[in-house]
Amino acid sequence: MRRRLRRIVFGPHGIRAGWGVLLFVAIFALCIGAMAFVARRLMPMPHDDGSLSVAAGFGMECMQLAAVAIATAVLAKCERRSPFSFGLQGRARVRRLLLGVGYGFVAISCLVLVLSYAGYLRLDAPSLHGGRTWVYAGVWGASFMMTGLFEETLLRGYLQYTLTRWIGFWWSAVLLSALFGAMHALSSAETAAGLVSAALFGVVFCLSLWYTGSLWWAIGFHAAWDWGESYFYGAADSGRLVEGVLFTAHPVGNAWLSGGAAGPEGSLLVFVVLAVMAVAMRAWWGRRHVRSPFADKQRLAPDRR
Repeated sequence: MRRRLRRIVFGPHGIRAGWGVLLFVAIFALCIGAMAFVARRLMPMPHDDGSLSVAAGFGMECMQLAAVAIATAVLAKCERRSPFSFGLQGRARVRRLLLGVGYGFVAISCLVLVLSYAGYLRLDAPSLHGGRTWVYAGVWGASFMMTGLFEETLLRGYLQYTLTRWIGFWWSAVLLSALFGAMHALSSAETAAGLVSAALFGVVFCLSLWYTGSLWWAIGFHAAWDWGESYFYGAADSGRLVEGVLFTAHPVGNAWLSGGAAGPEGSLLVFVVLAVMAVAMRAWWGRRHVRSPFADKQRLAPDRR
C-alpha cells in the first residue's frame, strides 16, 4: 500500500507534476494568508493620497518573497533538489542580473521619453534633493529587487519547471503568463492594454529563461523596470503610486496612448518595446546558437499525474 501510494505521488523526476503544483499553491497560500493576517495588525496603511509608503511596500515584498521561498524550499526538499535549481542556479548569475537591470532601465526610459516627446506624458522637476534622493533610491531599489525575485520565482520558478514536465515548456509559459496578466486585474486602474502587456512581459521573461535556463536576467529587468517607472519617473505602475519619487509623471490626453491611470505600461506603445525586446533577445542568443536547457527531450519527459 505504501509503495503504491509512493508511486502515485512520486515519478521519475520527483513529485509528479500535478501533485507538485497543487502542493506548491497550497503551501504558498497558507504562508501568505498567515503572514497577511499578522501584517494587517502591524503594517502601516497606505497614505491618504493612495500612494504606497516605503515601510508598507518593503514589508509586503518581504512577506511575499518569504512565502514563495518557503513553498519552493519545501517542494525542493521533497524532491531532493536544491531550491536554487528552479531558475536560480548557474555561474553567470551576477552578470545576467546586472544585464537585466541595465536593459530594464533603458527600456522603461525609452518608453517614458517617447511618451513625453509625443506629448502623452508630462514630467515635473525632481522633488527630491540631496541625501533623500539616494535613501529613497536605495530603499525602493531593494524593494523592487524583491518584487522581481518574488514574481519571477512564483510564476517562472518551481511552477514553470514542474508544469514543463506535464505540458511542455511553452504551454506552461503561455498558461503562467496569462495568469501573470490576470493578477494585474486586481488593480481597478489597470487597462485592457495593461493586462495584455503584463501577460506578454511574462512570455518575454520566459524567452530569457528558455535561452539561459536562468531567471536572473528576468529578475534584473523586472526590478529595474518597476524601479524606473515608480521611483525614478514617478509614474503609476498598474495604477499604484509610491511615496518618495524623484520625478513625477502625469499622463496627458488619450489613455490608450498615455496609459492613463495605469501608467506607461498601460500605453499601446509598450507593445513596441515588447516586440523590440523579443527580437533583440532572439537575435542575440539565437545568433550565438545557444541551445536551450529545456530543449533536452529527457527533461521534457511527460509526467501527467
